[in-house]
Amino acid sequence: MQDPTAYYNAQFNARAAVPDHARIFTRWQKDSAHVRRTHAGLLDLAYGESAGERLDLFPASKRGAPLLVFIHGGWWRSLDKSDFSFIVPGYVRAGFNVALTNYTLAPTASLEEITRQQLRALAWLYRNAEQYDIDPSRIVVAGHSAGGHLAAMMLAAQWPRFADDLPADLVRGGVLLSGLYDLTPVQHADYVNVDLKLKTEHIGPLSPAFMPQAADAPFVTAVGGLESEEFKRQNALIGSVWKDRLTADVALPDRNHLTICDALAAPGDPLFDATVKLLEGLRAA
Repeated sequence: MQDPTAYYNAQFNARAAVPDHARIFTRWQKDSAHVRRTHAGLLDLAYGESAGERLDLFPASKRGAPLLVFIHGGWWRSLDKSDFSFIVPGYVRAGFNVALTNYTLAPTASLEEITRQQLRALAWLYRNAEQYDIDPSRIVVAGHSAGGHLAAMMLAAQWPRFADDLPADLVRGGVLLSGLYDLTPVQHADYVNVDLKLKTEHIGPLSPAFMPQAADAPFVTAVGGLESEEFKRQNALIGSVWKDRLTADVALPDRNHLTICDALAAPGDPLFDATVKLLEGLRAA
């Protein structure tokens, strides 16, 4: 039997699997800087007390529009919301508000605390929706890779238990991209777990695949055809355990673990179109 550490290190090391990953990151940063120069945005809004608890909000041109919240990946320990501003223009042109959230990176914060920070971010957006002309009854959360894990945790969140002023259906839909929903294998990927320090007792409470959806929100999944078998397994797993509300598993045969984010940003791409369809299908309260 293959050594699980070597196997999962290879399965999860997306940068090693994408030879031009440095060029992709540079392009994202350049395109995102251009978006922040040319689009109206409220940057670094504080949703909590720590320095990592900040979000960027790009408003729609019309009042009372739905909100798409994007949570970035990077194994919970790298990247920044500002790297993903390039996602914004297509959705704003389509009539939606877009928020990009940050969190304190591991190992400074534990995965439990990172998850709580995203709960605080979504709660802050809900509570301040009227101030920013957002429809609080039409909030959709999207996330990529580690952000896909966090987005799924938001779909599983018991919001009234987090705070009694929050509705059970605070999150009305989800877009889960190449996420991690069963954290059992992550313990074996030592190049990651050196920072996360996950132990067996953390797996159940932090694995959305082992939880029910909290409010039966419709959601979309996607994984790149060029990704590892483990990322494909994770994608199939969440689609299976939450199958009653899965509205689309978008096929992206030519995308890898990074360029799937380009698909999310590109009008006319099946992933972008599925996300818009999900947002448009939400009924205002």
